[in-house]
Amino acid sequence: MTRPLTRVLAGAALAAFAAAPAVQAATWDMPTGYSDGTFHTINIRQFAADVKKATGGKIDIRVHSGASLIKLPEIKNAVRQAQVPLGEILISNLSNENPVFGVDSVPFLAASYDEARRLWAASKAKTQALFARQGIAILFVVPWPPQGIYTKKTLAKLDDLRGLKFRTYNPLTLRFAQLAGAVPTTIQAADIPQAFATGRIDAMVTSASTGAHTKAWDYLTHYYNTQAWLPKNAVIVNMKEWAKLDAGAKNAITAAAKAAEERGWKASIAENTLRMGMLQKNGVKVETPSPALVAALKKIGGKIAQEWVKAAGADGAAILKAYRQ
Repeated sequence: MTRPLTRVLAGAALAAFAAAPAVQAATWDMPTGYSDGTFHTINIRQFAADVKKATGGKIDIRVHSGASLIKLPEIKNAVRQAQVPLGEILISNLSNENPVFGVDSVPFLAASYDEARRLWAASKAKTQALFARQGIAILFVVPWPPQGIYTKKTLAKLDDLRGLKFRTYNPLTLRFAQLAGAVPTTIQAADIPQAFATGRIDAMVTSASTGAHTKAWDYLTHYYNTQAWLPKNAVIVNMKEWAKLDAGAKNAITAAAKAAEERGWKASIAENTLRMGMLQKNGVKVETPSPALVAALKKIGGKIAQEWVKAAGADGAAILKAYRQ
């Protein structure tokens, strides 16, 4: 009786397995705060296409650009709470949570692509650990081009910024504006043109890329190529959602993420050259800052660096030691 019963049960199990529906393609909504024309978004759409192809359609990432699904400052918590499985963030937006997140926005600490790579290598492990505590993993990071200052007038010295309503986008740029004597006003990238048009801001610090994509020539006249810092965007994923994937899907996404990071760094370099030219072509005066202005800005950078090291404590000291070796 045992053998026939075993055969019956085994046959039933096989029949049930054969009758089970095939695994359906999972649709992953992915919010980003940046427009379709932004090189970050173009890179992410290629990443999504690569994932879909490599997984045979099992993972279909739907990119929601321009803050159309979730506003940029809210994306990290949306991923943490699994409202969406993944999303793109500006890492330094989180520096109020922990100063380590803001290391790439300390003025003049890392002011070139080579320096930005070394700083990421020095801070990567501690940044990953902070995200992991919140159930988040980093898939890849890509830097913005170096940050410069946009104004409606000539900026010969630091005092020329005094009293201007200055657009900020993270806690360190807010502090930068304060120390420059400007009036900090937090404005997200998608809202820059309207903020200038309505007089909410008079000046800003951002990349040539953001300036070109928001058509800075419609509301500004000067861009000072200070190359102050290179903030990074990160594509992050909810670790519980990640754990649901099979090994094949994980490997495919990991490979696509690696390719996206390499492609994104190269695209950022090309983007900087392209958009600087576009600013000039459309009448913005792209200028090298005066020695007096550079000296004053670096003095501000030194002050912010001191404050950052004190706030970041042992983790900050370890990052700087690794970066400077």
